[in-house]
Amino acid sequence: MDKDILRKLEERLGPLHARQRLGIETDHEAQVFGQGLTFFHLENLYLAPAIIRNALKLTGLYWRARRNAERIVVRRNDVRFAALPSLFDHYTILHISDLHVDMNEAAMQNLIQLVGGLQYDLCVLTGDYRGKTFGPFEAAMEGVAKVRAHLKQPIYGVLGNHDTIQMVPAMEAMGIRMLLNECEMIARSDQRIFLAGIDDAHFFRVDNIEKAALQIPDSEFSILLSHTPEVYRQAAHANFNLMLSGHTHGGQICLPGSIPIKLEAVLPRRMGAGAWQYQNMSGYTSVGAGSSVVPVRLNCPPEITLHCLRRG
Repeated sequence: MDKDILRKLEERLGPLHARQRLGIETDHEAQVFGQGLTFFHLENLYLAPAIIRNALKLTGLYWRARRNAERIVVRRNDVRFAALPSLFDHYTILHISDLHVDMNEAAMQNLIQLVGGLQYDLCVLTGDYRGKTFGPFEAAMEGVAKVRAHLKQPIYGVLGNHDTIQMVPAMEAMGIRMLLNECEMIARSDQRIFLAGIDDAHFFRVDNIEKAALQIPDSEFSILLSHTPEVYRQAAHANFNLMLSGHTHGGQICLPGSIPIKLEAVLPRRMGAGAWQYQNMSGYTSVGAGSSVVPVRLNCPPEITLHCLRRG
């Protein structure tokens, strides 16, 4: 453990929170069975990349799937809210998830070209910045820095199940405000909305929606960033208006019609990709800009999303 990173984490989170969070990582990092919301964690399995790669080669789909993983598309999602303050009508959020920046350099170059021409008011990153779930993270931080250089402020982010808390000092040093069960107010003149973000809820189970929502007054418009959409019930009951997530990759390797074989998540399949609604809360699950385990995609193109908030 780098002493400088430890010092910065203790300053940022407090000594007790920093020690607890690091201890949880040490206890469970790279665990294949148990821990988290699902019992089996494919991304932690050492042989998973070889198994998937060889299976695709046997079917003759491997190189097509590799090319697909580089072709990032821009999705647009208009979402209406009666409670949205009038000055935030047409407020646009660029949503980027599951970069896994060290998995596919060509995909990241395409992403950089795409974001340069986009117009938006806020950028949010919903976790999984590195390819592996354990080990060194310096290459991932170098990749994130390259992408960050082409993004406009303000930028907020949360951690995913592939990420270590040790990334936080580096990410905040490059101008990405990480929300670790925290909330920020965004103001336009005398009107405001609230943006909250939680720590990883899928694998390390270090999320705390109650703490994140504590600063949000009743009836105020609020958005929750969570790497995984699996905590949609808790978010809805905490009265968030909008929840933005990733994690599922939309299945990444899908049957024709974008039907996922496996989502690696415990939730209704309708919430596995794109826009959805639960009770009074709107949600969106990004299929991600990068790829997990192996840089391949079938019937599920990678994406970044522009969410346009509309009043009405």
